Amino acid sequence: MSPFAETVDLAAAFDDVTAHWSPKVVAQVNDQYVKVAKVQGEFAWHSHADEDELFYVVRGQLDINYENDRTVKLAPGSIHVVPRGVLHKPVAHEECWIVLIETVSTKHTGDVETPYTKTLAQQLGEA
Repeated sequence: MSPFAETVDLAAAFDDVTAHWSPKVVAQVNDQYVKVAKVQGEFAWHSHADEDELFYVVRGQLDINYENDRTVKLAPGSIHVVPRGVLHKPVAHEECWIVLIETVSTKHTGDVETPYTKTLAQQLGEA
């Protein structure tokens, strides 16, 4: 049996997010976590060696910078998948609300340790 609610009110889930760049797991689909986060400012350059990462923008705008000087700009309602192993840096010039879908094994900042890094226990609300 899943430890998550059968139905998730996304608006209420965002109400529970109090810190930027601190995702909260709200559901699980097979081996994928669904996370909500509020982001603002620049995140760290990082990659996920073995997992793709899906970003869905609910409110605000998000840029995904890539190491080759390419930037993908996401407006509300946009979805973008960062391929596994690709160095990237999310940037939100103003507060942005996002939903992330990531494999349960995905480390928050890949193999890079930053002041933003959250453990899986923190993302699950266990720490």
